Amino acid sequence: MKEQNFKNHGKLVKGFHGLLFLAMLALLFGAISNLIHTSRDNLYVASLVVLIAVIFLIMAWYVRSFPLKAQDRAIKAEENLRYYVLTGKLFPRELTVSQIIALRFASDAEFLPLVEKALNENLTNKEIKKRIKNWRADNYRV
Repeated sequence: MKEQNFKNHGKLVKGFHGLLFLAMLALLFGAISNLIHTSRDNLYVASLVVLIAVIFLIMAWYVRSFPLKAQDRAIKAEENLRYYVLTGKLFPRELTVSQIIALRFASDAEFLPLVEKALNENLTNKEIKKRIKNWRADNYRV
């Protein structure tokens, strides 16, 4: 893998973010179209197909969001430990989870100054990432 930086750190899994998403949209639009144009005899089955499409969309959302929440908690704990090792204190409570997740990319030399800037200037995760000069790759997050 090439060196990770702000421009290439995001990961898109073509099969999940592309193919699966398009397939679910096609299923939903096809099911709705079928429901609109179905005969009275097939109304129940057509309604069930729309319901199945909606269920798949909801499942896909949660299949993605639940592991991300777990990863966010792990990152927060890891970065809290890192902050503790460097300062002897726990993370300031004012930092948001998204700020902490962005700070994980900062090298140890940049970490503490960026924490202070994030607190004092209320930086967004994107602003934090843009200020990192020595990127610390995270190759395990999906």
